[in-house]
Amino acid sequence: MSAMDVDPMEMSSQAQEAAESKSRLNAMVAVTIALVATFMGVCKVKDDNICQSMQQAQANKIDGWNYYQAKNTQQKVYEVAAAQLRVQALGLPQLAQPKAEKEVAALNAKAKDENEKKADLKTKAEGYDKEYDGLNYRDDQFDLSDTLMALSISLLAMTSLTQKKWLYIVALVPTALGVIMGLAGLFGWKIHPDVITNLLS
Repeated sequence: MSAMDVDPMEMSSQAQEAAESKSRLNAMVAVTIALVATFMGVCKVKDDNICQSMQQAQANKIDGWNYYQAKNTQQKVYEVAAAQLRVQALGLPQLAQPKAEKEVAALNAKAKDENEKKADLKTKAEGYDKEYDGLNYRDDQFDLSDTLMALSISLLAMTSLTQKKWLYIVALVPTALGVIMGLAGLFGWKIHPDVITNLLS
């Protein structure tokens, strides 16, 4: 056999190794995509629940500040009415003044009561505001996780088409970051998308 001749057995062995390598890579890609898709599904369910909670917190916050403004207006009305009655009492006969003063005291008491209720409503509204911000923080985590996982799936699809092993390794980077952000959203870890953004920039 000359140097230029090719051994059919050697070609068959090389073809078989190439086919096995391709099969292994495709299997790895398929398993990774399946795991990524499952993880995305779990995160999606939790993210939807968080979005509903955000909408409720936003509605509560708006209602809270509306009630606060209503109490503030009511307090001002009582204060103005008390001030007007106090001025009017100066021109009343001596016998009528105690009754006017009693009315002024009653209006001032109502104004004080409204002020106390207003303070309570302000605390609640600020609490809803903090609740919304906390939920939005986790929603951002899920959003970035979803974006990274979508990028991962795209890279894995390219890996399957091109059969480049190095591309599979590259695809694992956004996969890992997406899992971290998804777990942060699921378990309330204090890892904000800014951390990933700064890492990637």
